[in-house]
Amino acid sequence: MTATATGSGGAGFLGRGSVVLGVLAVQVVAFVAAYAVDRPTLYALFALGSAAALVGVQAGWRGFAAALVGTALAGLVGQQFGSVWILVAGPVALTAAVGPTLAGDAWRGLAFAVGGTAVLAAAASLLGSLVLLVAGPVVLAATVVSVDGEWVGVAGATLGTVLLVALGLPLALFVADQNPDLVVEQALDPAVHTMLYLTVYAPLLAALFTLAVGVPLAYLLAKGFPGQSLVETLVDLPLVVPHSVAGLLVLFGFGEGAVFPDLPILGAMPGLILAMAFVSAPFAVNVAREAFESVDARLEYAARVHGASGADAFRRVTLPLAGRGIVTGGLLAWARAVSEFGAVAVVAYNVRFDFPLPIIGTRETSSHAPVYVFQTYTGGSLAESNAVGFLLLVVSLCLFLAVRWLAYGGESAASRAMP
Repeated sequence: MTATATGSGGAGFLGRGSVVLGVLAVQVVAFVAAYAVDRPTLYALFALGSAAALVGVQAGWRGFAAALVGTALAGLVGQQFGSVWILVAGPVALTAAVGPTLAGDAWRGLAFAVGGTAVLAAAASLLGSLVLLVAGPVVLAATVVSVDGEWVGVAGATLGTVLLVALGLPLALFVADQNPDLVVEQALDPAVHTMLYLTVYAPLLAALFTLAVGVPLAYLLAKGFPGQSLVETLVDLPLVVPHSVAGLLVLFGFGEGAVFPDLPILGAMPGLILAMAFVSAPFAVNVAREAFESVDARLEYAARVHGASGADAFRRVTLPLAGRGIVTGGLLAWARAVSEFGAVAVVAYNVRFDFPLPIIGTRETSSHAPVYVFQTYTGGSLAESNAVGFLLLVVSLCLFLAVRWLAYGGESAASRAMP
């Protein structure tokens, strides 16, 4: 059985609801245990390692071994936090949760990865050498390459694990270090409610505005026209302009005494939306353009041959086929707007808007989430800014997953790529 077939089987087994519940139960137990001994770092390392392992299983046992061992090696840095035991408890708990659902090569891969992790962890503990953090993945890759030559998959799993650790470890530590009481207190604060609403609502309006004016432009760019390179440069310019400068450009372009003197910009919702649209437009336009370019031109031609007008061919053929790419571009634009600080701080540090909606709402003043977190942090309360950041992280993640689920359903990247 090949690694690809094994990975597919592992992914199928891991899709069962009972496995999901089992893994969640293990995570809850690990979380409670870590807080019981007042060492949240332990759970952070455990969560990161188990997540990488589950992802690795779906790539086949070789990818699983490389991912889990690489994560364990990086996790050895946690020795300075007194968390060596997690390198043993983590694989054991993962084996107990996932092992019964696996069969054949997937089970052997799990046993191999757990055993290899234990051996490398023990060696690193005895030697106390950070060199092993670098040498371990290299030795693992060289070993598997010498056996079957699948160096691409091994290198991808090993180096990819390093990136996952670099991205996931700070996130896991941040989540594990939260004070539950303070998070609940901030979640019940009306000012935080207003801030979170503004942080979701304004980027949504900015993303919709960007799609409304950017999708037609993306279609034209996909078809090509004279002077296209100049337009492409202008579209991509916000990617390289410092975002504080982008805020100044919005002020000078649309503020008082500019093109639209009656449009409220400074400290107002229109200014906030324009600042967000300025920095997020390249994402929406470029992704939508790639989606249009992926549509077979022969399909449009066939529709025209059968009597459809240009508008009908676009509406019935091109737009549905490019729809997912357009949704992805809008999602990226929304995400970029949510995270924007520089341009927003210049244009709309504090925003006056109608909460929850114009006409039916009351006049409120709040700040976009990155600005609000910065205000809380500079006010001397790191713990409160962490709690607010955690709430923003949860809200953003839920919305992000919801939109992707609506756009792609349960399809994987591989199934979307199939003709």
